[in-house]
Amino acid sequence: MSLDSIGGQASPLDPARRLVGEIYAPVDSGVESVLGPFLAVPRWFESQDALRADVDRLQAENTSLRGELAGIDFDRNRLVEYDGLTATAEQIGYALVPARVIGVGPAQAFSRTVTIDAGSQAGLRPDLTVVSAAGLVGRVIRVTTGTATVLLLIDADSTVGGRLASSMKIGFLRGRGELADFGPDPELDLELVDQSSVPRRGETVVTWGSQGGAPYVAGVPIGTVDSVFSDLRDSTQHAVITPYVDFGALDLVGVVVPSGTTSDRAVIEPDGTMR
Repeated sequence: MSLDSIGGQASPLDPARRLVGEIYAPVDSGVESVLGPFLAVPRWFESQDALRADVDRLQAENTSLRGELAGIDFDRNRLVEYDGLTATAEQIGYALVPARVIGVGPAQAFSRTVTIDAGSQAGLRPDLTVVSAAGLVGRVIRVTTGTATVLLLIDADSTVGGRLASSMKIGFLRGRGELADFGPDPELDLELVDQSSVPRRGETVVTWGSQGGAPYVAGVPIGTVDSVFSDLRDSTQHAVITPYVDFGALDLVGVVVPSGTTSDRAVIEPDGTMR
C-alpha cells in the first residue's frame, strides 16, 4: 500500500500485477470451464422441476376445462327440455309437476316402465298423464312418497285413446313393447273406430282423452302416421304410428296434475308460470 501511494498513478507494483494476472487468468478461465457444467446441475434440476410443475398444472386445467364444457352441454340440454316442458303446459292447458327419470326397468306385470323422482309428496297419484316436451310419455301406475312408476306408451299392455288431428276420427293405440334395446324408433298400432276411414301418412295423432282426464287428458301429441295397411278379409284399416317422444333419451318429464295441487316442488301452471 505504501509503495502504491508513493508511485501515484504509475505504481511500481503494476508490472508485478500484470505478471500475476497473465499467470493466473488462464488458470481461472480453465477452472471455470471445467466446473461450470457441474455448477449448472442444480439450476438444471430446478428448471426441470418448474417445467414439470407447469405441465401438471396445464394438464389439470385442461381436464377441468373439459369437465366444464361437458357440464355446459348437459346444462344447456336440460334448460332446453325445461323450456319445452313449459311450452307443453301452455299448449295442452294443464298444470305440470316436473320430474326426472331416475330408473328404467320392469314393474309389476308391466315390462316397459321408468321411475321418476316425484311421488305423493309432489302431489302425484296413480292414473295421471305423463308428458315430455315432445309429447305423450305414458301414465303413472304406482306411487311412493318420493318416487313414481310410469308405464310407457310403447308397453305392450298400454292402450291409449287417440284421435286423428285433421279428421278428428278416434281409435285406440297399442304399444308393441319394443323398448328392450331402446330402439330404434319403437312404433304403435292404431285401429280406428270408423273402419271406413283411411288415415293419411304424416297425419298427427293426439290423445282422445279419458273421462275426468284419467289416465289420459285430451289433446296431447302422440305421433304421426307412418304407414297404413288394409285387411281385405274384414275390410279394416291398420295404421302404424311413430311416437314423437324419444324413449331412449328420457330425462325431464311433466306429470299432469289438477290446478292448485299441493306439491313439494314448483308446479308449472297452464300459462307457463311457476307456482
